[in-house]
Amino acid sequence: MENPTSHKGRNAEVRAWIAAEREELADLLDGLRPDQWDGPSLCTGWRVREVAAHMSMGFRLSLPGTLGELAKARGNLHRMTDRVARRDAAVHSTAALAAFVREGAHHPWTPPVGGFAAALGHDVVHGLDITVALGLDRRVPEDRLRVLLNGIRPSGLRFFGADLSGVRLCAEDLDWSYGSGSPVYGAAQDLLLLAFGRRLPRGRLRGEPSSRFTLA
Repeated sequence: MENPTSHKGRNAEVRAWIAAEREELADLLDGLRPDQWDGPSLCTGWRVREVAAHMSMGFRLSLPGTLGELAKARGNLHRMTDRVARRDAAVHSTAALAAFVREGAHHPWTPPVGGFAAALGHDVVHGLDITVALGLDRRVPEDRLRVLLNGIRPSGLRFFGADLSGVRLCAEDLDWSYGSGSPVYGAAQDLLLLAFGRRLPRGRLRGEPSSRFTLA
């Protein structure tokens, strides 16, 4: 059984990484050009501005507000988040969208399951949805990345629609791999995106099965 004091200390460490991730991403968003804000992200159907709007949704919506939006979407979480992201991206300026992320740096929001590690994953992956799509060379710090890589589970793969059957993800920049089968090689943060159901631009992955995970 984990020591409660150790668990509390670990949560504090992850929360510090969450705050740092949000502040760094807010700085990055502040530096984007208008055409980059309107560029496509790795989230299917979302531009960069929709991703940025979605990242701060949990900070800005109260519990009653969230439940109300969920009711409008007839209980479908994905439909609700898509609707709110599109609405907020349309009504808020890009400066405001970046500010929301920065102002929520220390907000205690977490997804419905997964706790603070899941909140870190939410921020890291959506940040990569933006930077990878735009071709920006931002590297996620290794300590944050390892928390997420070590937390990959079959249940999470199913939730995000990630089909990793028959492949082994092999990081080229960290001592890490996952799965079994034909190897797919790439940077650890790119392989993390595969576990969250993303497809990547050409040239980021190596290995015979890599075309399964590459954008057309």
